[in-house]
Amino acid sequence: MEKLNKILKNVLIFLVVFLAINYLMSSCQDKEEDLIISSGNVLFTTTDNEYSRSQTVTLKIKNGTEQEIFIPNECPNEPFDVYRYENNKWIQKTATPQLNCENAKDVTLAPNEEIKIRYENWNHALFSEMGRFKIEFTGKIRGEEKTLTSNEFIIVKEGILKQTWYGIFYRPIYNALIFLTYIMPKHDLGLAIILLTIIIRTILLIPSQKSMKSQKRLQEIQPRLEKIKEKYKGDQQKIATETMAVWKEAKVNPMGSCLPILLQFPFLIAIFYAIKGGLNPDNAYLFYTEYANFSLADINVKFMGLLDLTKTNIYVLPLIVGGLQFVQMKLTMSRNLQKKKKKEKDKGKEKKKNEMAMATNTMTYIMPVMIAVFTASLPAGIGIYWGTSTIYGIVQQIIVNREGETKNKDEPTVKVINTKK
Repeated sequence: MEKLNKILKNVLIFLVVFLAINYLMSSCQDKEEDLIISSGNVLFTTTDNEYSRSQTVTLKIKNGTEQEIFIPNECPNEPFDVYRYENNKWIQKTATPQLNCENAKDVTLAPNEEIKIRYENWNHALFSEMGRFKIEFTGKIRGEEKTLTSNEFIIVKEGILKQTWYGIFYRPIYNALIFLTYIMPKHDLGLAIILLTIIIRTILLIPSQKSMKSQKRLQEIQPRLEKIKEKYKGDQQKIATETMAVWKEAKVNPMGSCLPILLQFPFLIAIFYAIKGGLNPDNAYLFYTEYANFSLADINVKFMGLLDLTKTNIYVLPLIVGGLQFVQMKLTMSRNLQKKKKKEKDKGKEKKKNEMAMATNTMTYIMPVMIAVFTASLPAGIGIYWGTSTIYGIVQQIIVNREGETKNKDEPTVKVINTKK
């Protein structure tokens, strides 16, 4: 049970990163189902036959001809014509969100080349209603004007879990980010992210503090648990009984550091996605009425006038975030545990006894590197959020460690003198 505690404590960050990667990869990977519909030698299809209203409709195009296909960019209009089946006929749906089209470019699809086009900026405006849809593109193919029609697909209502997620976690946190940006000087997004992160971490302060203290107490009794395993090696029932007795005596609940972490998890994921897609104009329908007329175009995305929070930063920010993560992970190891590992190393104990220490050391060095790599692949706003959250965690851990040291100093020490000669 104590191993489970340590694993959950160390991999909270990994879970957040995993969800982020899963979100990114889901928009890049092909579905395994054979959904391709041929129109001449050009493949024009959606990646799925069914989407929930919260999923982004994605179109896949593959040029199987020997000539290039020119696809004009019609920003801020939707990429291709969208139709919904209403009253026994196909009705065209249109959307013109407030987009920055300065960097919008036409697409030239070379022979045998395949691309995917996501309706991320138009998804809610076009596909918020349930029903049957199709997409059409009219252009020159082999020198002739042709119209390509995708497969028919349906939009369905999202499940109860996703509705709960959006209603309880995502929408309130997203609106908190927009509100803070709205009241910040010059609508500074960077300052809003920092302040929102601090607010969320403060709201979760009590459970996270309990988690850190519980983890520290588990580290302190770990030597006793290891002695029990050595003494009753092979007798799992006895080991379990003695372990429970030690937990009871030390007033430690092995789940004490797990449950608070799980409680924090939905909030952390919600703030992550709020920052990830916060500037998408298609999310304006999530605004509360108090600032429903606030334009996302007015938001200042340049943090300190230098760092564009909507773009990746592959050098400075990842190194800072990775370094902060390393400091936090080192602080989670109590002094007692560090002294114990050093003592075991000096005595030259068997490798088997140091497996736990080796795993901890590996996690301490590998995890910051992973976080730095993923920070470099995500918008800089995510890095600001994660760096702020890590600094908050470092301060928390320092306070917990000092409280533990003070408590240990106040406890009386008993010295046992061996009178036998």
